[in-house]
Amino acid sequence: MEEKRIVKYPFSAIVGQEEMKKALILNIINPSIGGVLIRGEKGTAKSTAVRGITELLPLRKQVKACPFSCDPEDESKMCRDCRERLQKEGKLEAIQGKMKVIELPINATEDRVAGTLNIETAIKKGEKKFEPGILASANRNILYVDEVNLLEDHVVDMLLDAAAMGVNTVEREGISFSHPSRFILVGTMNPEEGDLRPQLIDRFGLVVDVVGERETNMRMNVVKRRIEYERNPEKFLNKFKDEEEKLKERIMKAISILDEVEYDDEIIEKVSKACVELDIDGHRGDIVAIKTAMTIAAFDGRKKVEKEDLLESLKYVLPHRMRRRPFEKGTMDFSIVEKIILE
Repeated sequence: MEEKRIVKYPFSAIVGQEEMKKALILNIINPSIGGVLIRGEKGTAKSTAVRGITELLPLRKQVKACPFSCDPEDESKMCRDCRERLQKEGKLEAIQGKMKVIELPINATEDRVAGTLNIETAIKKGEKKFEPGILASANRNILYVDEVNLLEDHVVDMLLDAAAMGVNTVEREGISFSHPSRFILVGTMNPEEGDLRPQLIDRFGLVVDVVGERETNMRMNVVKRRIEYERNPEKFLNKFKDEEEKLKERIMKAISILDEVEYDDEIIEKVSKACVELDIDGHRGDIVAIKTAMTIAAFDGRKKVEKEDLLESLKYVLPHRMRRRPFEKGTMDFSIVEKIILE
């Protein structure tokens, strides 16, 4: 019996939520931005957007039967087994695969996330037998964590460390095993259910706040499109086929020119001034702001960062990095940033 194809809600069909969609696109173009945290009420298309964006990406090469989906043409980012086989055989068998969304269950244990080492096999046979976890499946994919604020802090720390280093290391009884774990981290949360520690929230490259549409016609459009999709997913998808194709081409072009995008010292100076003025801790915000501005320029088909690119990037990068006092909401006066950037 032929398996029925699951038709995902088209990314282009999502009504409104432009900042959320843009933040996801920027991370797809440039994964080094460091992921995105989407904060907001339920029913605002957060998970729909995450699942839909993978449909905008072309097939990619990956090593057949590799649990980490290694790129057969990039030895520097391969797992140990693929690297050893490549050196021995000279070539690895590859298949065509697609970027996937790997979802992390809210009750996931540390072993389920990181994977485990079979100590008995190591002691008896002297071999490292690794049982892959979620971080193995996430390599070269999107790791989606719904209600990230409800996860145990040590699990969130583990995710963020792997995202920053691109490697997951498991240690047990003096034995360790490492594997590549490069992924785009997307977290969602409802702030009413509790917040993330400042040290953790700072590790997300971008943060976007979303709310339900407040304009009547926009809300009507949300309802109409959802019902239309549920009645006939294939027909609905075809309706947005051209828009999806255009966006796909734009993303692929941005990826192809990203390494050619340049910026001058004035751009860095303005970022530094803004971060000093708003009392931003550390330098992560400065770095992510430049990377994001470069990606915005590439998405617009340009190879030079402009002030407007930087200003847009700071809307995603700075608000969650501001130092807050107790009981303070942490909203920022963005006119201060505008004055610094556009002067």
